[in-house]
Amino acid sequence: MAKTCGILRKLDPSLLSLARELGELFESNGGDLQMVGGSVRDLFLGRSPKELDLEVRGIPLDQCKDIIAQLYSCDEVGKSFGVLRIKGKPVEIALPRKEFKLGTGHKGFEVVVDPSLPFESAAARRDFTINAMSLNPFNGQLLDPFNGMHDLREKILRHVGPAFVEDPLRVLRGMQFIARFNLTPSPETLELCQSMKMEDLPPERLYEEWKKLILQGMNLSAGLNFLKDTGWLKYFAELEALVGCEQEPEWHPEGDVWIHTLHCMDAFARERTGEYWEDLVVGFAVLCHDFGKPSTTYLAEDGRIRSPMHEPKGEEPTRFLLA
Repeated sequence: MAKTCGILRKLDPSLLSLARELGELFESNGGDLQMVGGSVRDLFLGRSPKELDLEVRGIPLDQCKDIIAQLYSCDEVGKSFGVLRIKGKPVEIALPRKEFKLGTGHKGFEVVVDPSLPFESAAARRDFTINAMSLNPFNGQLLDPFNGMHDLREKILRHVGPAFVEDPLRVLRGMQFIARFNLTPSPETLELCQSMKMEDLPPERLYEEWKKLILQGMNLSAGLNFLKDTGWLKYFAELEALVGCEQEPEWHPEGDVWIHTLHCMDAFARERTGEYWEDLVVGFAVLCHDFGKPSTTYLAEDGRIRSPMHEPKGEEPTRFLLA
């Protein structure tokens, strides 16, 4: 437990004011509100979060709705997840919860909201240590039961605990976190991800992680290599086929199509326009631009490596990946 009051000055004043207003509101009704998750991580990375992730203890969900209603309208996110979103404000308020793995995929859980659950117990089910910290919006008191601050300073991506394996989407989250924050996975986390299977993850959830990689990643090659090192390229056959696909050294001295694609992705990341749709389309275009090479590449009689008509041949695998 530590005091880090100065860090609060990095938060956008309007968001800090909102957090404190809500904190006072819940405190006056017997609750305790903390900043958690990505909001805390981003602050310690020197970035003011655009949204607030808040967690409140000591008050049942229905009462939380009534308390918020004194100042704002809110919607419940999902069913029985204990998450409230304030209308017109960039803030999400969650109650502590227990999760029990019952089936496969991202949604195979039973969720039990428990307002009395200590922060350490709730944080034990988070994905990575850098996302398992809380910050008091009044005095800057930091709760960091899994040494996330150390990992953030050392640029290490480390899973919190054994519950990590219950949600396979976390492998793709690791991919985009590594790319966004220039992290290196711990050997234990890498080994754990290698043991996980993609299961029945819905396409829309996969897309969200790829979108964050494309739009926010700075070291895209590191994120994509994490996917390769975990063995998860097998779930994206169009990408896996690029590994070991040779290219003519005169034109591509960097190596195979996989390495070439990584170089192109890093170059794209340096030249984003800041326009959401343009960056998204161009980013995916760069990722997929050589998908036709594995099916067209051959060693010609003159000893050169050729890939005739690889551009149009890449349309079908591109459509398949993006479907």
